[in-house]
Formats: sequence, structure tokens, C-alpha cells
Amino acid sequence: MSQTRQPFPYDLAGPIGSRATLGLVVLQVDETLEQDFRQMFPSGDVAIYVSRIPSGDDLTPDTIATMETTMTAAASLLPAAAPFDVVGYGCTSGTTLIGQARVAELLRAGVSTPEVSDPLTATLAALGALNITGLGLVTPYVDSVSEPMRRAFEGAGFDVRAGVSFGEEVEARVARIDPASTYAAALEVGRQSNVEAVFLSCTNLRTLGVIAPLEAELGKPVLSSNQALAWHMARYAGCLDLCRGPGALFDRG
Repeated sequence: MSQTRQPFPYDLAGPIGSRATLGLVVLQVDETLEQDFRQMFPSGDVAIYVSRIPSGDDLTPDTIATMETTMTAAASLLPAAAPFDVVGYGCTSGTTLIGQARVAELLRAGVSTPEVSDPLTATLAALGALNITGLGLVTPYVDSVSEPMRRAFEGAGFDVRAGVSFGEEVEARVARIDPASTYAAALEVGRQSNVEAVFLSCTNLRTLGVIAPLEAELGKPVLSSNQALAWHMARYAGCLDLCRGPGALFDRG
């Protein structure tokens, strides 16, 4: 019987993400965010690690807010040895209801990273970069979730001048909303003359493919939760040149 030689000598290499390492805490029911990030960061030089956070079946303030109790644990499941440049929490409505500062605190308690982000913080930064003051809002949410989001934008100094919502309460159905329906909703909002840009809210909404066509038809910037989050995290990580996001936001840089 032959013997296995051990220990065999080996060398250690650098991290998988030779340019950047990104972490995401994604809702258990979300089917879209991770897929969008893989499209927007196609380079093997950017490593993306994902942890899942328990989330309720329904989109209500109570179920969304319960993620506050499990966010740190979810973040702690990201690989401790990975040298994260930035970690993002992937829920727009959750950030709105829990609060941006609290989300950042909870993420940092679970994972070592110099920077954190979320879709709301990212979108506010994107609106600022594009010099937008008045926007239109498209959401899949019921009013009890949409209205706090409207107040969050207005509290940050942005005027929400128009809005539509699909009124969907079942989270699993959000990823099944046809992008054509989102396109039609965005046109209704974006065609209003006082709307300077349209924001498509929710990381589970399939928006990536409609952003460029909407901008071409409306002649206005169109932002989405996933697009803005990718842009914001790429800026923090110093790898914006490797992020293939759609729309005027990425033209702006």
C-alpha cells in the first residue's frame, strides 16, 4: 500500500478579489440582487461574497423591521478571512424602516470592513452626484412601506414629485413582477415634466434591463436599488472601472 506524503509544501496566494472584495447581506427571499451584482461585476478581479438574512413572507413594516435582530448574525457568516473593502445590506425598505445609521452599526458588529452601504444611502449619494432635486418613485410596496420611503427622501432634501406602487404585499411575488410592468410604471412617473429622475425601488424588483431603454425614452436619469448599490460599493472599493452598470449614473462616474 502506497503512503500519502504529507505535509506537501504549498504557497499562499493573495485574495480571490485581486482588485476588490465585496460582501452582501441579502434577504432570504430575494432572487434578484445577487444575479444583478454578478452581471454588473463580471471581472474575476472582484470577489463577491453573499450571506442571507431571514426575512418574512410579507412586505410589511413589522416583518421588515424584524431583520434588525438578525442582521449582525447574518453579517458574521461572511468569511472572516476575506479582506472586505465594503459590505452592503441589500434591502431598500429595510434600511428605510430600521434606519441607515443603525444598519451600518449592525453590519459593522458582524464583519470587519472599512465601509458599509445600503440601497437608500447609495441612492441618496447617486441623486446628489447627478444633481437631482425632484424625483419620481416606483415601488412594489404597500402604502405602509412606500410612505416611510417617501418621507426618507424628503427628509434628506429630495422632493418626491410623483409616485406609483404595485401594492404587492407578498415578497416572493416581487421577483416575478414583469420588467415590462416596471417599465410602464416608470414611464407614467417619468413623463411628468417636474420629475427630474426616476427611482425604481426594491432589490428584488427586476430592473437592470429596463434602465437604459427608459433613459432613452424619457431623456432623464433612471436609478434602481441594485444599480445604485453596485455603483456606491464600487466607488468605495475603488473598482468603478470594473462595474458594468447601466444608465447615466455610470456615465457620470
